[in-house]
Amino acid sequence: MITSVEGVVGAIGIDSLVVDVGGIGYRVYASPAVLSATQTGARLKLHTHHLVREDQQALYGFRTTDELGFFELLLTVTGVGPKVALAIVGSRPVADLQLAIIEQDQAMLVSIPGIGKKLAERIIFELKEKVAAAGVAARSAAGAGGAGEGEVVAALQALGYSLAEARDASRAALAEPGAVEASLEERVKAALRTLVRD
Repeated sequence: MITSVEGVVGAIGIDSLVVDVGGIGYRVYASPAVLSATQTGARLKLHTHHLVREDQQALYGFRTTDELGFFELLLTVTGVGPKVALAIVGSRPVADLQLAIIEQDQAMLVSIPGIGKKLAERIIFELKEKVAAAGVAARSAAGAGGAGEGEVVAALQALGYSLAEARDASRAALAEPGAVEASLEERVKAALRTLVRD
């Protein structure tokens, strides 16, 4: 399992680049944003998803672990393959995309090339369910007492954020007026808004 590559960019193609690492060139598929932000000869580190199938192996590269985590979450959705997931992750900041899913903003997803209305509906439905399940698990683990922050942190981690990022966003959301009485979904939305502002 290859989890990251760091080296010199040997070549840049239409949908991928080659990273030379210790004399070996790794072809890494990446979003247009990643491809346009680098140049041949530059040093680059990418977090990678190593896809292994019977008929192929491929690396998909991301600048941040947030992008990688969200890419892997998208792959769990029925009908979303690596190319579609890469197009989604590369289209906007991760927090914007997650907020769109939580708020059921189909229009944002449909505006991404390769995403139709039915696929957008499926992404929203399946990922909202995963976030809700994470919140329920956190609620039962934390008990009735201090469950507020734990629920939001678990939900954000289910969306691919690190524990530290999830805790910071959760604390910021819970500091807002009326947050204690808000539902889990409203608190997760508030936390995602703080991540979008960052």
